[in-house]
Amino acid sequence: MTGSDARADDPAGAPVTVLIADDDAVTRSGLRTLLSVQPGIAVIGEAADGVEAVEEARRLRPDVVLMDVRMPRRNGIEATRQLLSGPADEAGSAGPPKVVVITTFENDDYVTAALGAGASGFVLKRLPVRQIAEAVRVVAAGEAVLFPAALGRMVTARPLRGAEALPKAALTVREEEVLRLMATGLSNPEIAQSLAVSLETVKTHVGNVLTKLGAQNRTHAVVIAYESGLVVPGFTG
Repeated sequence: MTGSDARADDPAGAPVTVLIADDDAVTRSGLRTLLSVQPGIAVIGEAADGVEAVEEARRLRPDVVLMDVRMPRRNGIEATRQLLSGPADEAGSAGPPKVVVITTFENDDYVTAALGAGASGFVLKRLPVRQIAEAVRVVAAGEAVLFPAALGRMVTARPLRGAEALPKAALTVREEEVLRLMATGLSNPEIAQSLAVSLETVKTHVGNVLTKLGAQNRTHAVVIAYESGLVVPGFTG
């Protein structure tokens, strides 16, 4: 069981550790101050650009990196790709952190590219801090942060790197159903409740979907679903 899984099962466990990467010092300071008072979250570091974000993430090993997109030296997309493609830590006990992209622009093409680079989701800087904090907790627990309507608008005719047409024949009817529910932003427990199946069954289906689509994570799988036409903007299940 990973640290994130342990926290998801034990609310009284260790807090979710966060690294904030943003080139604006005022934004970093504000996020740090606001997130630090949220239950179950500990901000353990900051980075002013993409190069520093990768370096500090590998040094501090946070659970989640809150990653701005537009930063000097290396933007958030490339930093995300580099960070998530790296090896486990030297002790071999942990993989890379989860990445949540934080941006001012709801329809920014850079955000879609960041999701394709492996980010687990995105949040908007204008959201109330409690929602940003909840996004951090959700991602740390192994879920994805999805805003379906916004994500649907962001998916354009230009495909994500690595995205392919959905191999519908490879997915079972149930797996397609699970993927559609993932696209509405439902968590595994919510999907289980919706389909009246066990949580373990849902986890198996989600794993099969990711494997068959060659998706890096849940978010990437949903983007592929949008691009393939299996899910259309405005779909609510």
